Amino acid sequence: MHDKTRLTGLNLIQLFNNGTNPNSTCCMTGKPFIIPVFIPHQGCPHQCVFCNQKTITGSTATFPDAESLRKIVFDFLDFARAHRTNVQIAFYGGNFLGLKAERLCFLLNKATDLIHQGAADSIRFSTRPDTITDERLKMIAAYPIKIIELGAQSMDDSVLKKIKRGHSSRDTEKALKLLREHGYVAGLQLMVGLPDEDEASLLSTGRYIVNLHPDFVRIYPTVVLKESLLARWYLEGRYFPLSIKEAVERVKILYRLFQENDIPVIRMGLQASEDLDAGDRIVAGPYHPSFGELVYSALFFDKAKKMLENSKPLPDTITLKVNPRSLSKMRGHKNRNMIKLKAEFRAIAIDLVCDSSLSEDTVEMV
Repeated sequence: MHDKTRLTGLNLIQLFNNGTNPNSTCCMTGKPFIIPVFIPHQGCPHQCVFCNQKTITGSTATFPDAESLRKIVFDFLDFARAHRTNVQIAFYGGNFLGLKAERLCFLLNKATDLIHQGAADSIRFSTRPDTITDERLKMIAAYPIKIIELGAQSMDDSVLKKIKRGHSSRDTEKALKLLREHGYVAGLQLMVGLPDEDEASLLSTGRYIVNLHPDFVRIYPTVVLKESLLARWYLEGRYFPLSIKEAVERVKILYRLFQENDIPVIRMGLQASEDLDAGDRIVAGPYHPSFGELVYSALFFDKAKKMLENSKPLPDTITLKVNPRSLSKMRGHKNRNMIKLKAEFRAIAIDLVCDSSLSEDTVEMV
């Protein structure tokens, strides 16, 4: 295997399989173990203003050969012997269905061979909406592909034009319809804080997606990556990224909207990695290694605050109960939620107790 393609290690295992359950939709059975195979920029006819896949993936690989693919899969399995159920080989970082037919079939054939050998159970990939056609879907129909993610980014056509996306909201709508007709589990990837986006645009995107009702969504805050066109715009004063606080508030808007309409949000924020955490690959913007946790903590704070406002008079010591898996979300980063609630409601203390009978998004007062 070529060193440039090698993407192994426990950090990468955690990077793609921790945090929000990546298969929490009703259409998927059990939490998958995702093995990412990166094909940065491969099959992409456009260079979006925000994009630098080599920065996100930390990979300078161009195209994996058969041995590289096999090595990636088995290295991941070696690091996760206890997680061999529902293993998915995932092609990320490029425009998968935009690959030339021979390259596309090469990867699918090699991945299928590994599935037949018992190393994995299915295939998933991300692609642009405008590559979803009847012709392409017929080409891949015989392969064990279960999940296809569409890089929609926004459903506001003026925003899509500004970021040089090269497709329209209608392309996303048509692609999702085709994927359903062909029996795939289909998700959408969205971004907040894109150039020319405001809260009205964001809400419009959210409502559009609610009407489409994908099987799941991912939400990423826009960060300014080194060597992207957005980095040049930022340095020239033509683009101003959201702060972390602003990004959390915008993602909260989408999360609540999707939750109210039974659309699972399987991830919020870029996956943390040593390269991104080092800070030299991100020029500016709301990157945080635990961004999703910040959003969940903010949501729990809002729920607790509203509940306490409706429960006056309050005792001097307030006791809240949550599911054990939600304890850190209720506490907030550096116990911030508890400090803010205690100050706002003039409590002597706020105690947290665990109750495993509660759902993971519930907080109650004892």
